[in-house]
Amino acid sequence: MNALPETETTRPSAEEEQALLEAIERWVEREVKPIAREHDQEDRYPSELVEQMKELGLFGATISPRYGGLGLSAWTYAQIVMKVASVWMAPVGIFNSHLIMAAAIERFGTEDQKQRYLPRMASGELRGGIALTEPDAGSDLQAIRTVARREGDTYVVNGAKTWITNSYYGHMTLLLVKTNPEAEPRHKGMSLIIAEKGPGFVVAKKLKKLGYRAIDSCELVFQDYRVPAANLLGGVEGQGFYQIAAGLELGRINVAARGAGIAEGALRLALDYALQRRAFGKPIAEHQAIQLKLADMVTQVEAAKRLIESAARKYDAGQRCDLEASMAKYFATEAGVFCANEAMRIFGGYSYSVEYEIERYYRDAMLMCIGEGTNEIQRLIIAKQLIKRHRGEA
Repeated sequence: MNALPETETTRPSAEEEQALLEAIERWVEREVKPIAREHDQEDRYPSELVEQMKELGLFGATISPRYGGLGLSAWTYAQIVMKVASVWMAPVGIFNSHLIMAAAIERFGTEDQKQRYLPRMASGELRGGIALTEPDAGSDLQAIRTVARREGDTYVVNGAKTWITNSYYGHMTLLLVKTNPEAEPRHKGMSLIIAEKGPGFVVAKKLKKLGYRAIDSCELVFQDYRVPAANLLGGVEGQGFYQIAAGLELGRINVAARGAGIAEGALRLALDYALQRRAFGKPIAEHQAIQLKLADMVTQVEAAKRLIESAARKYDAGQRCDLEASMAKYFATEAGVFCANEAMRIFGGYSYSVEYEIERYYRDAMLMCIGEGTNEIQRLIIAKQLIKRHRGEA
C-alpha cells in the first residue's frame, strides 16, 4: 500500500505528492467511508485503519526522510487531512497529535532524541501525542500544575492532564510540565518531556464525548512517575512554552484543514440530498431558499481552503505564520460549523436520524472551534499579530 518510493534523504517531488493524494482519496473511499458510521455510533477505535495508516506512511507524513518519514509539505499534509475529514473527521486525530509531537522533537530535540524516537514514530511503531491541557488549565497553559522535580538523572513527575488524544492506544506523550514552579514570568519555568508509558503513568479514564467518537481522549494521572532526564526536550529546562507554541502552528493548520474537510463533506451531502429530495413538484435544489444556503456554503469552503494554503505555504517556506495559521484555524473551523448547521437545515427532519451521516458532521464540527486553542484565543492572536506587523515589530 506504500504510495511513495522509499527514500533516505530526499523529499518527494510534486508528482509523488500528487500520487499520494490520489492514493489517499482511494483509501478514504474504499476503507474509511464504509466503517465511519458504525465506528462512530459504537465509539469503537478503528484499529484496522491504524494498520493501514502505517502502510500509507501517514505516521511519518511530515517527518523528514532523514528519519524515515515522507517529508511532505504542510500544504500537501493539509490536503490529506481535508480529504479524510470530509468523510470522517475523527481518524485524523490519530496521526495529527502524533505528528505535532514528532515535529517538536525534530525541531527542538537533541540528536540522540531524534535518532531514538523519530524513525520508530515515522513507521508507526511508536505513536504519540501531546499532553498540555489540565482540569484547570486550557487556554492559559501557564497555569498548569503538573510538576517535574529533578532527582539525579531522572525527573519525578506528579500531576494530571485531560482531553489527551492517543493516550489510551498510544505509547507516549509530549508532556508539558513545570520544572521550576516558582519562576517568574511563569512560562520560564515550563519544559517539555518525552514521556513513555511506565510505572506512575496512569491512563485514568477514557472520556465519553458528544462527537469525535471512536478516538481515545483520556484523563492522565502522573504519580511519582520517573522519566530519564535525557528525555527533557532539547536538554535545557525552561524552553517548553516556546517549543509547544512553535509546534501549534502545524497543529492549527491541521485543525483548520479538519474544519474545511467537515465543511466540504457537509456541503457534498447537502448537495446530493437537495438534488434527490423533491418538494412542490421539483428537487429542493431548485428552490431559491436552498440555493442561497448552498451558495454560502461553497463560498465558505473555498475561502477556508485558500487561508489554509496561505498558512501552509508560509510554514513550508520557514516563515513565521502564527497570524496566518490562526486566521485559517478560526475561519475554517467556523466554516465547518456553519456548513454542518446549514446542511442539517437542508436535510430537515431527516437530519436527526442516525441513518443519515450529516448528524455526525454536526456533532464533530464544534470541537474544531475549541481544539488547538479556542477561536476566541485565535481572534486575540490575530489582532495582536496584526498590530505588531503594522508597527513593523518582529
